[in-house]
Amino acid sequence: MSTLDIWLIAVSLAMDCLAVSIASGIMQKRYVWSNMLPMALSFGWFQGMMCALGWLAFTYFSGWVESVDHWIAFGLLAMIGGKMIKDGLSDGDEERHFNPSSTWVILTLAVATSIDALAVGISFACLSYNKFSDITYPVVVIGFVSLVFSLLGLFLGVTFGKRIEKKLKPELAGGIILVLIGIKILIEHLNVI
Repeated sequence: MSTLDIWLIAVSLAMDCLAVSIASGIMQKRYVWSNMLPMALSFGWFQGMMCALGWLAFTYFSGWVESVDHWIAFGLLAMIGGKMIKDGLSDGDEERHFNPSSTWVILTLAVATSIDALAVGISFACLSYNKFSDITYPVVVIGFVSLVFSLLGLFLGVTFGKRIEKKLKPELAGGIILVLIGIKILIEHLNVI
């Protein structure tokens, strides 16, 4: 696999991170590094590590991972997105419980957006990446690109979220985005289209 192929795979994997980060940026409403950096680092870390884990687990669990990865990603995104939609549809007077900067939410979103990286790791194992040193470069590139796209998404979400907020509650917009990403993952893996 060429270097260009690896970078293109990294960009395609990072698209979910970008979209989820935009939704989170809409919710956060302001640029706060102490909230933004943990999310971006988590997304980058999980993308890279899930790829490595997929490569590692290939010989033992390849059939199982491929058969359920899309359901796991869909379930996690639908759960978080559903909670955000519920908060967005409720009256503004009651207390909001959804916090896109909480550790639990960040880790759940990081796992949900990185499930596809498991399958990519499996594909690397199928392409004769036999040693861990063979997969180190792709893992680092995938993690780095996801981190950068996550930061970009957070900045875009905060920037455009201010405009969206005037027309649509941020929780509702973010929840809809997450649910749609989950549905997209499910449709892609079930080969519905």
